[in-house]
Order: sequence, then structure tokens, then C-alpha cells
Amino acid sequence: MPTHGQPVDAIAAATHPDPYPYYAELIARRPLHRDDSLGLWIAASAAAVAAALTSEACRVRPLSEPVPKALIGTTAGDLFRRLVRMNDGAYHMKTKPAVSATLAMLDARAVANAAREAAQALAAELDPARQPKGIMDLAFRLPAYALAGLLGLPVAARPEVAERAGLLVRALAPGATRHDVEQGGDAAAALLAAVRALPGYRGASEDAVANAVGFFSQSYEATAGLIGNTLVAMARQPGLRERIAAEPAALASPAAASPAALASPTALASIVSEVARHDPPVQNTRRWAAKGGVVAGQAMTEGDAVLVVLAAANRDPAANADPERFDPDRRERRVFTFGTGGHACPGEMIAVTIATAGVAALLAAGVEPERVAAAPAYRPSGNTRVPLFA
Repeated sequence: MPTHGQPVDAIAAATHPDPYPYYAELIARRPLHRDDSLGLWIAASAAAVAAALTSEACRVRPLSEPVPKALIGTTAGDLFRRLVRMNDGAYHMKTKPAVSATLAMLDARAVANAAREAAQALAAELDPARQPKGIMDLAFRLPAYALAGLLGLPVAARPEVAERAGLLVRALAPGATRHDVEQGGDAAAALLAAVRALPGYRGASEDAVANAVGFFSQSYEATAGLIGNTLVAMARQPGLRERIAAEPAALASPAAASPAALASPTALASIVSEVARHDPPVQNTRRWAAKGGVVAGQAMTEGDAVLVVLAAANRDPAANADPERFDPDRRERRVFTFGTGGHACPGEMIAVTIATAGVAALLAAGVEPERVAAAPAYRPSGNTRVPLFA
């Protein structure tokens, strides 16, 4: 891989062509340090990341700003304040089990079938082999289509659901403009109304409805990035295409999917799971100290912010032996991408399943990773790594 120089800081690293030598340097020399230019503590090693994610002193939002100021008084802001992943304390303890239980009830076979059906329909519509822009169009739309199918939303509604999910994500992002917030508020209102009308959510609490809508926003960039980064891995890692050449027919056709095929990881699913560690779509997250305390051996004061570099921890030799090696057969893989502790994301199986279906559909449609994905640009972001293909 060509040398691109180091990222200017740990935030810029998320979209740098190759941030991983920089992350390795952080792990070796500055596993937890203060970056005064960013005004943040940077947690990079597996130990520091785990400590920040599990510390009782740290919260997912600053105490002084539980909802981003730009969202206060808007529909998007009301949705944000109900999201379990954006809360701590009593609300989180009360709501998280229900959200996790909802995801746990999704049968793996149903998720795989919904994802395959949606991926194949999108591939036929977008013709990504001839129009490379369609690759990431499929990647962004697929999680919304698949989740809409699982929730029971009508097929005709799925394009609007995907569009609204994108508008909501833009409104919730740091630096959103007033126009973004207004559009995101309209999108949130429409998504909330659509979920309320579902048989399974009639009479449900507003918290339950909001967190169902949260599935769409939370999966939008992360799953798209996992699809795109898997194509990048296929372009750069010798032998991956050969590994999936003999994939069972279940990969291409829901009707051909036997229970045995779905019960064991396919070669492609194993590749996607390793991408989630080796080149993850979510590179970092943040925590704020709610009180003075010690995190990973470092004294912090109330209000201190910590950039938790999940992608660096994935490459820590203390967590994964020979971490630079891409190994779909890796045993005891330790992945920080989905978090750990009380705020760990319960949707890892769903994300990997949807991404696997997306990559399979793209390959079946004739997309050649070596041609389109070897040297991608990256979507501007401070925390996600989502490639764009020309």
C-alpha cells in the first residue's frame, strides 16, 4: 500500500487513506494521552478503550448537553433524547433490555432472507457494475430496506424510509446546518408515524417507537461502511475472491438457503466479520467524564472528553495476535467496533448479515473490487470510515 503520511490527528484518521500505522504508534507510545489541540483525551489501546467504555465516571453525553444544542426543541431532538444509546442512568437501565430483546427476537434466517431479497432488488435497480456510484447507493439503502422488511413496512415504502434515514443521520451529525435539522425533523416525524402504524407497535410507548426508528439511523452509515470496506479488503487482500468462489447457493438465493447453511458462517460472512475488526466502519466514539475519577490510570476531571479510538484497539496486539494480518479464520477475534460494556451494540449479527448480503449481491451483479475499490476516497466524517467509489 502506498505511503500517505500520518493523519494530522485522531479525528482526521477516520478518513485517512491508511490510518493504521498511526494507530499502532498511539498504542505503542501514547495509549491514553491528552491532545490539547483537539481538547480531548485520546484512548487508543485495548486497555484504555475498554476502561473508557466501562468506566462509571464516563457518560455517552456531556452532563451539560444531553441533547445537541442545534436539536433542542425539534422533532429530531425529541427522538435523540429517547435513544437508549444516547442515555445513561435509570433511563438506559430501563430501556436497553427491551431494545436488546427486540433485536434478539429477530431470527437469523429471517434477517438473512430479508437482506438478500433487498440486496438483489437494489442491485437489479442500480446496475452497480456499470455505474460505480450505485455501489454505495446500494450500501446506504440496503440496511433501511432490510430493517423495513423485518419490521413489516410495505415494499413500496422502503425507498422513502431509506431516504428519510439518511436525512435523519445528517441532522444528528455534528455540524448539521439549520436546513439539515429541519429536514431531519421532518424525516423523524415521518419515520415515527410509520413505525407507530405497525401492528407490533400500536399502543407502544414513545420510547419504544423512537428506538425502533433509531435502528434505521444507527445502521445507515455503519452498515454501508462495512459493505464498502469489505470491497476494499477484496481489492487489496490476495485470495479473498477465491475463498468465496465455492460459496454455497444460499449466498445467492433465499430459496436455496438450507438451515445448515445459515447456521454456520459462510466464507463471505467470515471475511465481513474480519473487516469489522481490521478496517471498521466506525472508527471512534466519545465519552465524557461526569465526575472526577481515574480512567485507565489517568486522573480526569468533570467535563473531560475522551475520543475512544475503537479502530486502534482492534489492532492492539494485546487484544488480537498479529493484528495487522487480515485473517477471516481468526480465532477468539476481539472486536471493539460494536463497543463493550453497558453500551455495547446488540446488533452485530444483523450488521454482518446485512453487509454479507450486500457484498454478495454486488459481486453477483458483476462488481469487480480490484477495479473500483483499490484506492477509494472516503466520505467526510469525524468518526465513520465509508469509502466512495468512482
